[in-house]
Amino acid sequence: MDGTTQRSNPGLDALAREVARAHALLNYPGPAWPAPVQAPDGTRALDVAIVGAGMCGITLAHALKREGVHAIRLFDAAPAGEEGPWLSFARMETLRSPKHLTSPDLGVPALTFRAWYEAQHGAEGWNALYKIPTRIWHDYLQWLRRVLELPATNGVEAKRIARAGDLLRLDFSTGAPVYARKVVLATGRGAAKWPSFLDRDALAPLVAHSADPIDFGALKGKRVAILGAGASAFDNAGTALEAGATSVAMYVRRPHLPQINKFKSMGYPGFQRGFARLPDEWRWRIMRYAFAEQVPPPHESVLRCTKHGAFALHTASPWRKVEKRDGALAIDLGTRVDTADFAVLCTGFGVDPAERPELAAFEADIARWGEVHTPPADEADAELARFPYLDFAFRFVARQGRETPRGLHCFNFASTLSHGLLSGDIPALAIGATRLAQGIVEDLFVESASHHWAALRALDDRELEPTPFFVPRPKGESK
Repeated sequence: MDGTTQRSNPGLDALAREVARAHALLNYPGPAWPAPVQAPDGTRALDVAIVGAGMCGITLAHALKREGVHAIRLFDAAPAGEEGPWLSFARMETLRSPKHLTSPDLGVPALTFRAWYEAQHGAEGWNALYKIPTRIWHDYLQWLRRVLELPATNGVEAKRIARAGDLLRLDFSTGAPVYARKVVLATGRGAAKWPSFLDRDALAPLVAHSADPIDFGALKGKRVAILGAGASAFDNAGTALEAGATSVAMYVRRPHLPQINKFKSMGYPGFQRGFARLPDEWRWRIMRYAFAEQVPPPHESVLRCTKHGAFALHTASPWRKVEKRDGALAIDLGTRVDTADFAVLCTGFGVDPAERPELAAFEADIARWGEVHTPPADEADAELARFPYLDFAFRFVARQGRETPRGLHCFNFASTLSHGLLSGDIPALAIGATRLAQGIVEDLFVESASHHWAALRALDDRELEPTPFFVPRPKGESK
């Protein structure tokens, strides 16, 4: 379903009117109040620049407009209509979450996915829906951005963020720099993580990460190897099988697949709202346990693969070395060497700010969890130690003796250890976006206290002038 179809659909037209009515009742977006700030180039600086126009960026922009912060803009490297992972490396057929989830709507019924879906398919269509197809979720987010009138610039990749006096300057892959009081990184999962024993350049073009663009049509008749056995591993395996791969072999270090998704126990308001208030030792202990248990792939993704006779799962089979041999890949498993024509690495994403080139000017200032919290020896975890340490408003915290990276907020997967799943789990997204928006609003006010003090003193609303009790201010009396 493309954007044109959505806009011309009578049901969606009626829903748009319902949204407009709801917004009128809620006085959305409300009057702008932040003090305007001039940028070095003479333009008005943005109050908030949001890097990433996907699900997190959209929800945050919605929350900010509700708070009267209008000088905002979303920036995304993808072309318009292709933001987020939904049309690229999110290769699952449906979302993991149940269909009745809410979040980007921020509690407005007419903005929910259900309202949008029923406007097109009716109540019967909704009742018949099992889970939300991935591309349908993408279409919903596109509609949401339009109906909320969220400003965005596409086709620009954030290359560098730097200080510019009291502002932050964003340099992009194209166009003039942008100045903002606040910059939020709503960049999703982060940088693709490659195993240290693999030479990416030497193995190209026979190896790709699951986050890379992959021409699955070119894998028809090929032998495909998958490293990893999480959800994305099965999604990539299923896509390769459906594209006609001769065989798909999946390799995992564990003796069996994870069985229980411990993160499901975190999906209630108490955890979502309270986790960030826990002492560091508790946050570390909880997240270390959940990450160590790992998340089983959804049964739908597993069955998508096992219905093909060409699929095989190899447990207790870690890769030791991979080399090119005679135009193919030789995968050393220690006890044997398997061969493949192409490999997909489903090895996750990095969270260390050092892996984000746009943060080069701040990376040395940003504290990591491993520098702030020293866990007991039996809870040590090198991966968790690289997560950035964030405060309650998703601000980066400074390393001891370093300058605080003021105005910079992290609203992506790297916030997980500090805040839980508020920037990755759809049902918790509203809590995260609202918390972040409130923190930004507080900062914008405090930073401009003198402006608001002057506005307070200048206010001359003569409420009692039509009454006999009005007393005019004596001339020359200070306000």
